[in-house]
Amino acid sequence: MIELRRIKKNFGSLEVLRGVDFDVNQGEILSIVGASGAGKTTLLQILGTLERPTSGTVSYDGTDPFALSGRRLAAFRNQTIGFVFQFHQLLPEFTTLENVAMPALIGGARRADALRRAAEILDYLGLADRASHRPTQLSGGECQRAAVARALINSPKVILADEPSGSLDSVRRQELYDLFCHLRSEQGQTFVIVTHDESLASRSDRTVRIADGLILPDSPCL
Repeated sequence: MIELRRIKKNFGSLEVLRGVDFDVNQGEILSIVGASGAGKTTLLQILGTLERPTSGTVSYDGTDPFALSGRRLAAFRNQTIGFVFQFHQLLPEFTTLENVAMPALIGGARRADALRRAAEILDYLGLADRASHRPTQLSGGECQRAAVARALINSPKVILADEPSGSLDSVRRQELYDLFCHLRSEQGQTFVIVTHDESLASRSDRTVRIADGLILPDSPCL
């Protein structure tokens, strides 16, 4: 589904990724683990087309997103990739429903259609009674479920999650892991998760370990 080949990424003189080959298969939950500074978040950002590699190629089902123009790349990202962040990044001035609908609205959906789809997803994730609440009125677990709902709104091929359980307690972490597994089973979602949490990594289909900008040799990256 996704292929990265010979990916290098430099920030000035700092070489963060040093030649990474990496595949993501359709319908799997894949975890990327490694120490701080190993390059895992940079790798996730390149997977998400938020950062361009210094060299190397990225392919989504044969499409090189970085060969697209700026507007077409933004549209590709909006329709193909969902993002879940550690601190959920919900906009405080909007309701939960509006936050979830935002990627669909950005993608050009009619407001009524986007809100209806957002309401359906919130109901599916058990948040229907929180639709009119603002993020400050939600618990940490509810905020993270709302962030997952937002990632799902455009039915993306893959959801990328950067330390999604980092701000949650052990009970809420377990609930989030269960949700990822349920979505993969019920909807065939693909997840790529950067995490320090070994309990989450242990529940993944594959765990890829990265150190000093390279995939470790014993990682099942292909």
